[in-house]
Amino acid sequence: MFADVIVDIQHEKLDKIFQYRIPERLKDELHPGMEVIIPFGKGNRQIKGYVTSLSETCNYDLSKVKEITDISRNSVAIEARLIALAAWMKEQYGGTMIQALKTVLPIKQKENAKVKKHLRLLLTEEESQEKLAFYQKKNQKARARLLEALKEAPILDYELVTKKLNVTLPVIRVLEEQGVLKIESEQVYRNPVKQAKKSQQEIIYTEEQQHVIQGFRQDYLCGTRRTYLLHGVTGSGKTEVYMEMIRTVVDQGKQAIVLIPEIALTYQTVMRFYRCFGDRVSIMNSRLSAGERYDQMMRAKRGEVDVMIGPRSALFTPFPDLGLIVIDEEHEPTYKSEQVPRYHAREVAVHRAEVEDASVVLGSATPSMEAMYRARLGEYQLYEMKNRSHMQQMATVHTVDMRKELKNGNRSILSEKLQELIEDRLNAKEQIMLFLNRRGYSGFISCRECGHVVKCPHCNVSLSVHKGGKMVCHYCGYEQPKVTECPECGSRYIGEFRAGTQQIEDMVKARFPQARVLRMDMDTTKKKDSHEQILSAFANEEADILVGTQMIVKGHDFPKVTLVGALAADMSLYTDDYRSGERTFQLLTQAAGRAGRGDRPGEVVIQTYDPEHYAIEASAAQDYEAFYEKEIRYRSLMGYPPVENLMAVLAACEDEVLLEKACKYLKEYILRIKGQDIEASVIGPASPGVDKIKDIYRRVIYVKAPEYRTLVVLKDRMEQYIEINSGFQKMRIQFDFNPMNL
Repeated sequence: MFADVIVDIQHEKLDKIFQYRIPERLKDELHPGMEVIIPFGKGNRQIKGYVTSLSETCNYDLSKVKEITDISRNSVAIEARLIALAAWMKEQYGGTMIQALKTVLPIKQKENAKVKKHLRLLLTEEESQEKLAFYQKKNQKARARLLEALKEAPILDYELVTKKLNVTLPVIRVLEEQGVLKIESEQVYRNPVKQAKKSQQEIIYTEEQQHVIQGFRQDYLCGTRRTYLLHGVTGSGKTEVYMEMIRTVVDQGKQAIVLIPEIALTYQTVMRFYRCFGDRVSIMNSRLSAGERYDQMMRAKRGEVDVMIGPRSALFTPFPDLGLIVIDEEHEPTYKSEQVPRYHAREVAVHRAEVEDASVVLGSATPSMEAMYRARLGEYQLYEMKNRSHMQQMATVHTVDMRKELKNGNRSILSEKLQELIEDRLNAKEQIMLFLNRRGYSGFISCRECGHVVKCPHCNVSLSVHKGGKMVCHYCGYEQPKVTECPECGSRYIGEFRAGTQQIEDMVKARFPQARVLRMDMDTTKKKDSHEQILSAFANEEADILVGTQMIVKGHDFPKVTLVGALAADMSLYTDDYRSGERTFQLLTQAAGRAGRGDRPGEVVIQTYDPEHYAIEASAAQDYEAFYEKEIRYRSLMGYPPVENLMAVLAACEDEVLLEKACKYLKEYILRIKGQDIEASVIGPASPGVDKIKDIYRRVIYVKAPEYRTLVVLKDRMEQYIEINSGFQKMRIQFDFNPMNL
C-alpha cells in the first residue's frame, strides 16, 4: 500500500504531492487527511505531511520510495479534516489535488505578524529624577524629553514616542542600554470588523420563529445533526433565527460559520451579529489584505472567534470545534465556484458538517430548486415562515406591460406608473430602489440598417458603452472609442440598445432633479469599503433613490424604502440557460421583498414585455409554491437538475481545428465507456454561451445521468484518458457538475 502525501503546504515550492510506502503496522490505521511524520530530502530529516489519498500501485521507482515513519499522534486535527475535505472535493469535482488544497487552504504562507511595541520605565522615582537632572545638565534634550514623558506615564506606545515626541530609535536604544527603559513587543491581530458598540436588544419572536428555534435547539441538544431548509418570506426574521441557533451552538462551546452571497451584504450582517456576539465575530472575504486574512484564520484556529461571516471562501475557516454552518440566501449562484474545482458551497458544507458532526441551515425566501427538491424527498428538514416578523403586509406589486407603454407613446425606460409612484415617494420623504441587472452606460451598439452588432475582436461578445465615449468588453477588458458609423455598411444609424445603470442614473436625475441619487454596481464598488460607504449613506437617508444592479436587492434591510422598481424584469428570462426562469423569479421576488420592511406599506413595479410568463406571474403574486410546481414539471420533462444530474465537460484551445478534433474523440470515448450498464446521455460538442474569449476557442460536451455517482465515475475515466493521450496537452479541459452557467 502507498500513500500520496502533501508536504509543507506553507511553501509554494513544495506545493506538490509525494508518494510514500505505508508500513504494515499502519495499514489499518492510516486514512486520508491524517498528519504523518515522513523522511524528506537527502538527509532524511523528519518532517510532517498530510495524506491525501491511498493507492495499491506505485507511480515511481519502487527502490526510491521511502516509508512513512509514523502517524503524528499529537497533530492538530483541523488541518487533517480540511485536507480530507480537499481530497473529497477533488474526487467529486475533478481537477488536481493541488487546486483543491489551494481552495481549502487559501493562505499558503505565513504573513508577518503585526507587532505593537511599548516602552516601559525601569527606574524608581528617585533614580528617574537623578537621571533626568544628568540629561538636562549635559543638554541631552531628546533623552530628557523621553524620560520626562515616562515619569508621567511609565508605559508609552512606541509610535507615540517616535512620532509625537520626535525621539529617534538610537536615542531609545541608548536608554535601553543604560537600563532606563525596556522595549516590549506584543503580537496584535488585525481585526477587519469596525468596532461597534455591543448592545443587547430584547427580541420578541413570532410563533413561527419560536417553532424553528425550539425545533433546532431540541435536535442539537439531543445530539441530532441535520441539514435544515428555512423557507421564510422576505422580512420574516431569518437572521434573528440564525442568531438564536448560533447562540445554542456557542453555548455548547462550539463555533459557527455564516455564509453570505456577496461582500456587499457583509456590512449589515456583521453589525447585526456584532451587537449580539461582540468581538467574538469576525469576517473573511477577498477585500481583506493577506495579513488580515491570515490573522482571522489564526484567531479562528486558536478558538478566539466564535462566528465567522463571509462569502464562499469562509466555508474553510479552520475552527477547532465546528458546530453549525449557516448559508444565507442559499439560492444565490455566487455559492458555485467558477474556478477549478467547481464546487458548490451547499454540497461542500453538508459534507464538512457530516465529517465534523455539525448541523447545516440553508435559508432563503426563494429556495433553489435543488434545496427544495431534497427537502421534499426528506433529505433536508423543512421549516417555513410565511409571515413577516412584525406582521407587516407584503408589498403591493404592479406588473406593467411595456409593450402598451410603447403604444401609448412612452419611450422612456421608466413607465408612467413608476414615474408617478417615484414622485409620490419623493414628496413623502420616503426612499426608492431601482434595479437593472446590467452595469455600464448602455447595452450593446447595433446598426439599425444592416443589424451589425459591434463585438470584441478577442471575445465573441458585444461591447458595452461606458461614459467617456468608450466601448468596453466585460470579459477581457478590451476598450475602443465609440463608433459613429457602422463598420459593416457605413450607416450613421448606429446606436445604443437598452440601458445600463449609468444611463438610468442620468435619466432619473434629469426627470427628478430634486432627488439625491446613488448608484451601486461593479464600477462604483471596486475600492475597499466602497460597499459599506454606499449602503451606509443610503441607510442614513443621505440619498432618496438607490440605482443599481442585482446586488442592491439581495438581503438588505432599509426601513424607509417603500418603492422598488424592476426596470427590465425579463432581461434574464430568455438567456440560453435552463435556470433562466428560476433566476428571474428569485430576483424579482427578492426585489419585491426590499419594499415595506418598516412601518410603512411598500409597493413594487415590475416592468416587463412578457407579463404572462409563469415566472413573472408567480413573482408578482410572491407565490413560491406555484412557481416550484411549474418549474419542477419542466425540469422533469427535460431531464434537468435537480431531477437528473448534468456534467459539462469544458474544453478550451487556441487552435479551433485541434479543439474540434479533440472534442470528437472525447465524445466517442464517453459513448464507448458508458456501455450498456451505465445510464447516461451525451449532448454536443456545442458552443457555450460565449465560444471565444481572449482568442481562446471554447466547446462543451454535456453528459446527463439520473445518478450523480455515474457522472463522477465517467469523470474519473475521462481524466485518465486525457492524461495518457498527448493530443490533449495543448488544451485545457475542466469538469463542471450541475453547472450554474451553461
